[in-house]
Amino acid sequence: MKIELINRLVMFVALLLAQVLILNHVHLLGVGTPLLYVYFAITFRRNFPKWLVLVSCFLLGLLIDVFSNTPGLAASTMTLVALAQTYLIDLVAPRDSAEDLEASAKVLGLSKFVTLSALLTLLYCLVFFALEAFNFFDVLLWLARSVISFVLTMVLILAVESVRSR
Repeated sequence: MKIELINRLVMFVALLLAQVLILNHVHLLGVGTPLLYVYFAITFRRNFPKWLVLVSCFLLGLLIDVFSNTPGLAASTMTLVALAQTYLIDLVAPRDSAEDLEASAKVLGLSKFVTLSALLTLLYCLVFFALEAFNFFDVLLWLARSVISFVLTMVLILAVESVRSR
């Protein structure tokens, strides 16, 4: 368990630095920004303490908010995704799987991992950009930001997962 906590801490710092130093400055078509730090919430094991999942995702979101000048957006949305992850992993995982099932392409299989990642990333993008706009007067811009950010984030998640699973 101590090794896993150290690995989670390294992932926490690496994703925070990657988002703040590099990915926050990428804007595809002027609207899409990759939000790779969602990967942190996706990859928790099934039996990981739920309170620790919620607190660590909230802290990562809070630090992203501090460095991105988005007060409370990432923190609240990461907490929602962490809550959803604890239940969605049970829906995606095989019924006879181990209690300490790791959410990865190697363990779940690529299709189930992509399904889990896509659901959580789409939830994150839709809620994050809805809270950021805080209105629905420009639905097309909100939808464009959500969809382009979702696609960019999924490409990065799958790239990181392919490297991580080797």
